[in-house]
Amino acid sequence: MKLDIVTIFPEYFAPLEISLLGKARRTGLLDVHVHDLRDWTHDRHRTVDDTPYGGGPGMVMKPEPWGEALDALVPSGDAPRMIIPTPSGRPFTQALAAEYAAAPWLLFACGRYEGIDSRVAEEARTRMPVDEVSLGDFVLAGGEVAVLVMVEAVGRLLPGVLGNADSVADDSFAPGAMESLLEGPVYTKPPVWRDRAVPDVLLSGHHGAIARWRRDEALRRTARHRPELLPRLASGALDEHDRRVLREAGFPVDAEDMAD
Repeated sequence: MKLDIVTIFPEYFAPLEISLLGKARRTGLLDVHVHDLRDWTHDRHRTVDDTPYGGGPGMVMKPEPWGEALDALVPSGDAPRMIIPTPSGRPFTQALAAEYAAAPWLLFACGRYEGIDSRVAEEARTRMPVDEVSLGDFVLAGGEVAVLVMVEAVGRLLPGVLGNADSVADDSFAPGAMESLLEGPVYTKPPVWRDRAVPDVLLSGHHGAIARWRRDEALRRTARHRPELLPRLASGALDEHDRRVLREAGFPVDAEDMAD
């Protein structure tokens, strides 16, 4: 997969040299190019922003440098999928990460200040798919942190990036993974640490009982931390044991309460 990242802070992306993503770059699974937007400015101060039309606080990123950057990075022919992080965009989800992981080429545009002049996205849409994407209902100083999050979420889904491919299938929110329940608690050696023992069932070797315990814990954790996810379960996804676990966790549920 090819990734182009345009930013006024290229040094922000040093973490892409380490850990799983760094290894993926060294082995050729990820072809990452970070570009300084100021390379497409032409004044002494390398200006990338100006005051907003209509007044208001803050500054807006100028369209000219962005236009020249996109012209240089995306010549006529094949086009990437362009992603602009913004609090006003569509939510970034595991399903969207999987969709991006299937794309051969992604281009991330890191906005700053009050954002990028809206004409940049409008013009880019005449040449390539453009997504405006939000990490959540909060505001960051710029798009760099959001891009790091998205690149890691997408990169780990690429075949060969994770040592154990089953890890992806078991993720919280993975498509089809326990109907998007949160992942339950995990444990490793030693079996007792500071007087706290690993649950006996995990040491039993009884795979059916272990699977049942993990599902129960996933249901309990979802009811405790993200109860709004539970009504999204498909009709018939819960058996009577599941419903009993949820009721014990304080989430009254019946078959008709689940989404179709």
